[in-house]
Amino acid sequence: MRRTEAARQLGGFVREHRTDGGRRLRQAGALLVTGAVGTAFGIPVAVASIGTTDGAPQLAGLLLGVGLVGLSLGIWRLIQALRTRDQSFDVHERGLTHRIAGTATLIPWTDIEQVSANGDDGRLLAEARGMGFTFGIHLRGGDKIRVDTFTEDTRELALVIHRAVSLGQFPQGRGRRP
Repeated sequence: MRRTEAARQLGGFVREHRTDGGRRLRQAGALLVTGAVGTAFGIPVAVASIGTTDGAPQLAGLLLGVGLVGLSLGIWRLIQALRTRDQSFDVHERGLTHRIAGTATLIPWTDIEQVSANGDDGRLLAEARGMGFTFGIHLRGGDKIRVDTFTEDTRELALVIHRAVSLGQFPQGRGRRP
C-alpha cells in the first residue's frame, strides 16, 4: 500500500516516527563480538584450569559468563533487528500506519484500546540500549505493539496516541508528505 492511499483512509499526514534499525544491528554486532571473544578466551582458560584451585576457575567462569550472555543478547537483538527492519509509525488525523519489513498496517484510533507507558528505565545506559522510555500500543483484537527508544521521539508518539485514544484530541494533518 502506498503512503498516499493510507493518507486518504486515515486523513491527513501529521508526522513520521522511524525506528533506527541500523543502531539495533550495530548493537547486535557489538554484543556478538563481545560474546565470541569471551567464549573464545573462556574455553581455553577453563580447560587449562582443570585440577587447579587458584584464580583460573573464577576467571574461566567470568569469561564464559560474559561470552554466553553476550552471545545470547546479541542473537536476541539481531532477531529483533531483522524482525523490525524498516519499522516506522506514520501518524495521521484518524489513526496510525505501522510499517514493518515492507508491510503496512492501518490502525484507526478506534482500534487502539490503550497505551501503556513503562516509564523511564533509570538504569545505566538504558537509553543507549533502547530501553529508556518504552510503551505498548494495545489493540482491541488483543495484539500489542511494543515501542522502544530505538524509535525517534518515542515520548511524543506515546503522547499523541494517548491524546487521540483516551482524550479524543486528534492530531491535525499537514497535508501530503514531500
